[in-house]
Amino acid sequence: MPFLLAPPAQHAPDDGAAPPDGSPATPSAPRRSRVRRVLVTVALVLVGLLVVAVGAFLVWADDTFPAEPAGLTAVQEDPRVRLDDRGDAVVLRPAGESDGSGLVFLAGAKVEPQAYVATFQEVAAQGTTVVLVEPFLHLALLERRPFEAFTALAPEVDAWAVGGHSMGGVRACTYAEWDEVRALVLLASYCSLGDLSGRSDLAALTVTGTRDGLVDEESITSSMALMPPGAERVRIDGATHAQFGDYGAQPGDGTPTISDDEARERITEALVPFLGAVGR
Repeated sequence: MPFLLAPPAQHAPDDGAAPPDGSPATPSAPRRSRVRRVLVTVALVLVGLLVVAVGAFLVWADDTFPAEPAGLTAVQEDPRVRLDDRGDAVVLRPAGESDGSGLVFLAGAKVEPQAYVATFQEVAAQGTTVVLVEPFLHLALLERRPFEAFTALAPEVDAWAVGGHSMGGVRACTYAEWDEVRALVLLASYCSLGDLSGRSDLAALTVTGTRDGLVDEESITSSMALMPPGAERVRIDGATHAQFGDYGAQPGDGTPTISDDEARERITEALVPFLGAVGR
């Protein structure tokens, strides 16, 4: 009696071809495992690169420009003003009678707020309260706190202006859209966010230096169309970008042809009458 032999077992091809019955081919388990490992590896590499990038950014942002010790000490010892340093904000008040005006001023990129107390020393001595703000991560464009968070630091002020240096001025232009803001002060800066050309009730002042190596004249001139009607412009001959603060030289800046004291005198001459009018 002949033996009936079973047909040989049919093995699925490893090359992904369809089996004889016409059903679609499926990847083998080893192939799926390899694909999964590749995807996991790629994801881990991307996460690692993101962590490194964020870490590098935080280190860069935290490498700030501090105040020059001599200028800060001079303000601290000035009997005409009172300095309230809260770390991320500095409130500079007149020791004598206030004129009722106040200025919220946002620091430039990576510049500590204490570096502006010398800039506003005479402004405060003449009656205007100044709130110097350190923006989030030292970069004003990342600042999202409401304007009231800053004005609450000086509740005695009746009328508010807002301003900033460099990147701080760019962000200040958006705060100037708030109805309670009466004036805008830009130091070595210009408006590139928002349009204030319809704010006929908003006084505005832009002060720049002719030796500024970080803000070009073309950008300032073209941005004047976004400023309120009647906006004032003051140019200080020989002044650089960094001379609007008191933190030393800044990479990429121009070379000044006037001293820091002289530059500060010119800035004061522009600011005092302008801010004094805010409270009236």
